[in-house]
Amino acid sequence: MNYKKYRMALIIFGLICLLYNVYEVIIAKYSTKQGIIFVVECLAGIALIFLPEIIEKVLKISLPEKIIYFYWFFLVISVFLGTSLHMISIISFWDKILHSVSPMVLTALGYGLIGFLMKNADISKTSPWLFLLFGFAFAGVCGVFWEFWEFLCDAIADMNLQRYATSAGTLLIGRAALMDTMGDLLTNTIGALLMGIYASIQSRGNAAYFEEYRLKKLNKKRVKT
Repeated sequence: MNYKKYRMALIIFGLICLLYNVYEVIIAKYSTKQGIIFVVECLAGIALIFLPEIIEKVLKISLPEKIIYFYWFFLVISVFLGTSLHMISIISFWDKILHSVSPMVLTALGYGLIGFLMKNADISKTSPWLFLLFGFAFAGVCGVFWEFWEFLCDAIADMNLQRYATSAGTLLIGRAALMDTMGDLLTNTIGALLMGIYASIQSRGNAAYFEEYRLKKLNKKRVKT
């Protein structure tokens, strides 16, 4: 199955999720405000399917299909399954699954980014540790900034993204209030570490392996098939 067929399948799945969320609004399964939020988030998820192509057209940077497919997989489990189909509410540890998979995507993106910054340098002549350490660090920093974002949303809109209160609104204190944030950072680190171990095994000490992750500056339009 080629790139366009994967994309079409993902769009169809996204539209199915959207119809389900619209149906929920019609039957008033949730409050009108909550139902509309689900619809908007699903629409955003469908739009984000095209993010790699937007990056290609606007920034003239080509993303490897390996990273794009991994990114699409994360969209499926986070936006469509997690939010639209409410798995994040049905399965208590779904959030931790997301915090484990997202750093894997970011680690792979880190490999591609360091390759891009090396410009025309021969990757095979470098140490694979350059990629392994940069990818791990990149995913870790992104995880920290995500917690900053959640903290900001909680401070401004009281969204309880960092789970500082129970579902009933009771404020947590001390160690209990830290558990969600520290758990997210731990799973983020584990995810990045697992991706690093996988890449280390696949590369077998040969940095040339990371060429397939490399982001590339486009000189002319590339057409995916």
